[in-house]
Amino acid sequence: MSFVSNLLLASVRMAVPLLLIALGELYSERAGMVNIGLEGLAAIGSLVGFLTCFISGSTWVGILCGALVGIAVNMIYAFATVTLCANHTVYGMAINILAPALASFIYRIFFGSGSDLSQITLMKTINIPILKDIPIIGPLLFSQTPMVYLAFLLVILTGFFFTKTQAGLNYRAVGENPKAAATLGINVIRTKYLACVICGALSGIGGAYLTTCYSNTYTEGNISGRGFIALAAVIFGRWSGGGILAACLFFGFCDALQIRLQVASVGIPYQFFQMIPYVATVIALTVIGSGKSGPKAAGKPYRKEER
Repeated sequence: MSFVSNLLLASVRMAVPLLLIALGELYSERAGMVNIGLEGLAAIGSLVGFLTCFISGSTWVGILCGALVGIAVNMIYAFATVTLCANHTVYGMAINILAPALASFIYRIFFGSGSDLSQITLMKTINIPILKDIPIIGPLLFSQTPMVYLAFLLVILTGFFFTKTQAGLNYRAVGENPKAAATLGINVIRTKYLACVICGALSGIGGAYLTTCYSNTYTEGNISGRGFIALAAVIFGRWSGGGILAACLFFGFCDALQIRLQVASVGIPYQFFQMIPYVATVIALTVIGSGKSGPKAAGKPYRKEER
């Protein structure tokens, strides 16, 4: 029971950065912006979140700065794809190349290239009285950092926004048929830029979570493909907040499981265990993910002057 409890607890904690990044991509795709640069946005958010927390001593400052740098970098993608109507995939990959390299460069400027890893104090957990004492469920849901609670709250607010509000329906219309949305008086360009701001902020926060709430050090490559897994989680979750939550919990469980299998030292090379989250992603997309398409105008350039 202790093994199962610890495994589930680790699954939730490892699902949170995936959830934050995937929700950012959800807001992006609902406005017709297919941003595959999530890996790069999370990478730069991870470094800046760690660096500002190291300097200021505040994890909340690190989270905020991670969001701001994610927005700043994603504006490159936004300008190229929204204003210049460039290819979404090309500039998404450009972000994946630029941002991790920039993060590595900044880290080496501040800390040098030595082997000593600088450390920070992680964000404190908040224990909810009485509820935290419930077996298994208590530590799993009611003894977490504030970022875990905020991530789950964001899922609820996202579902409500897209299904129960007029603003959410207008937002979705931009991703389905931007020209028809424009005839109804919806500012398509502004909505797309807003989507890029939200995507950049949440992706940056997802990266900053890893270095302010999960691990107290920064290492190059610490994102480890989470941006691409989050992209898969959006497809696997059928472009809905609840579905994305379930997908991220599944992928978080696979990630937590492979770490514990490595620690168990069962005589199998650890590289096989590291493959588990990525193999699970491919299988999930193959079996389930292709059953439904996303927003109809996703990835297509919008030219205001065209009829």
